[in-house]
Amino acid sequence: MSDLKEEFDGRNNETMKMAELKKVEQGSKTIEEFIQEFRRAARESRYKRRPLIKEFKKEMNGAIKRKLMKAERSPRGIKQ
Repeated sequence: MSDLKEEFDGRNNETMKMAELKKVEQGSKTIEEFIQEFRRAARESRYKRRPLIKEFKKEMNGAIKRKLMKAERSPRGIKQ
């Protein structure tokens, strides 16, 4: 019974962790704050590289996206 409870109570449920990642958005946060929150959610979600990049870009502030598109060199990753 405890295995069933763990699976569906949301604390260890991978689906719930993925849903939490999809709720992370930059909004008015600085890019550093957004990256920090995104990383925490990403670690718990178990998403792999390509889907993580897609989610990150989707929730990034529009003004920053536009600046990155105009940049001569696009970033290769998020530095720590």
